[in-house]
Amino acid sequence: MGIYRDLGRSPGVFRVLFAQLTARFPFGMLSIILLLHIQLAYGDYTSAGIILASQSVGQAIAGPLTSRMMGRWGMRPVLTITSLLCASLLVTIALVHLPLAVVAGIAFLVGISTPPVTPAVRTIYPKLVPGRQLSALFSLDASAQEIIWVFGPVVAVFVSSQFGTSAGLLVAAAFMVGGGAWFIMSPAVAQVRIPRARRSLGAVLRRPTVVISTIVGFLFVASFAAIEAGIVAAFADQGGGHGGHGSIESGIVLAVFAGGSLIGGLLVGHRQLRPWSMLLRALVVLAGTALCLVRLDMWWLALVLFLGGLGTAPVFAALSNIVSSTVKFSETAEAYGWVGTGQLVGVAAGSAVAGIAIDAAGPRGAILVSVGFLLVTVISAAVTIRWLPDLRGKDATPLPDTEPLQLPD
Repeated sequence: MGIYRDLGRSPGVFRVLFAQLTARFPFGMLSIILLLHIQLAYGDYTSAGIILASQSVGQAIAGPLTSRMMGRWGMRPVLTITSLLCASLLVTIALVHLPLAVVAGIAFLVGISTPPVTPAVRTIYPKLVPGRQLSALFSLDASAQEIIWVFGPVVAVFVSSQFGTSAGLLVAAAFMVGGGAWFIMSPAVAQVRIPRARRSLGAVLRRPTVVISTIVGFLFVASFAAIEAGIVAAFADQGGGHGGHGSIESGIVLAVFAGGSLIGGLLVGHRQLRPWSMLLRALVVLAGTALCLVRLDMWWLALVLFLGGLGTAPVFAALSNIVSSTVKFSETAEAYGWVGTGQLVGVAAGSAVAGIAIDAAGPRGAILVSVGFLLVTVISAAVTIRWLPDLRGKDATPLPDTEPLQLPD
């Protein structure tokens, strides 16, 4: 664990880490809150699926665009404008009952205005620590982001069940503004300048590793959104509060899932990446999720998801290392924009498909959706091994934008 202690010797590392986690926290809450809010307002999960799909389309468009804007106008202006706009739109959905089509349009704008915190911070990381510590920082980031993807839904379920889904959306908006301000005011955000991209939008997708990371990230995160919706639905009838959504049981299960991921990330995520590492880590998650189908007992679900969680953060760490080690620094923001878009769309898509599956087949339908996404994740990781980097004896520092010329003797 000394490798993580060494990170603290680099000024500003932990401030940036925790500030960006706070800024990104709402996106672990939003899919579940929107699912519950729209289901209550319009009476079915399919309507909620439409709203989440609209949001995901907006995110798909926004990710690489806002990332490139940071290279042109700077990180602070882009992050400030998008954070304020996105939070305002969430407040509108929370407080005003509108026709479904109008809400779908607002949800699309929520996606378009998603603050590009992830590409910003992962572009900053290589400038904060020496290259030999970069894999450890990515691993710590992947472990800590379980606060977002697992504890976010826990907070969402708790607030929505106790105070209503409108309150849940307002809490998400508050996190977006407050966390965004903390991150934006970090000195590193002002000090690190993202170079203006030299190639056209989308050119970075010619790198197989960026495409692989985007697709795998989409599938992987979609599986979590689906399993979270299934867990909430499994215990919904036991919960009180507004609409009977959620219960302490679902919170315990999701928290244990997060704990497994946190432990797995700290123990495994910093290890030197091999081409087959991502496949093995994804297989662990698939096994744990598939075992959820055996029975929907709280303690069984907690046990098997803890085991599956051991592979979760290590997969996210692998994705960050794969991109960082194979892309030029001037292209990292856009590359992480595509990867971040894949993950954010995965959250919305997984929740949307899971909502439809819950209407059709109950909680087990959502779990089957999660298993399906993970199965495709494993297949994708297996068939793309030939393009993945072998980082044994190397670090994950981005490729330089200029290369030395070999002069003749």
